[in-house]
Amino acid sequence: MGRPYDPARAMRERLKILEARERGRTEARAVAEGVAETVALSQARGAAIDKTPARRGERETPYRRRPGLEWLSAKGRISARQRLAGERYGECYRRAAEAPALGSALEVSPGRSPPGGPSLGLLLRLAEGRRQAQAELAGARAALFGQGDLVTACDRICGQEMTPREAAGGDRDAARMEAVLKVALDLLAAAGR
Repeated sequence: MGRPYDPARAMRERLKILEARERGRTEARAVAEGVAETVALSQARGAAIDKTPARRGERETPYRRRPGLEWLSAKGRISARQRLAGERYGECYRRAAEAPALGSALEVSPGRSPPGGPSLGLLLRLAEGRRQAQAELAGARAALFGQGDLVTACDRICGQEMTPREAAGGDRDAARMEAVLKVALDLLAAAGR
């Protein structure tokens, strides 16, 4: 035999459910407002942010920050050849900048991966890949004749994936940064980099 029906208890349980739903909606609104504020601030700094609209019945899709080269290419401001040269430079820049976490020499165990860190073989492969990337990056920078503005434009827009506006620090110098980047990308493409 079950408990007798208690209307007051049923009302309290229903009220708890409604309060939990409202709390969830309030939290969702707060998160959405925070995301909108973050996106607006990023866009004000010059970041290119995309949001693919959700189709009917699907979950809302997240925002996606567009890398500088992708943004310039989509706007028709750089050619496919320039974009390819910039992507190669960016990949090389990021590989050269990756620093494997080196722990204590006591953590490294030849031939196996201990819980405390990567194996010696993995560390050596990572270090060799990074050394090769640094050599490739030095060659690409030599193709830019070591000019600081050209290297900086490539490092920021191709390597760090900033838009020209983000890389320049505002609208005033964004056009100059874009022009310098185009020259750099032409030099890299001509050198086969």
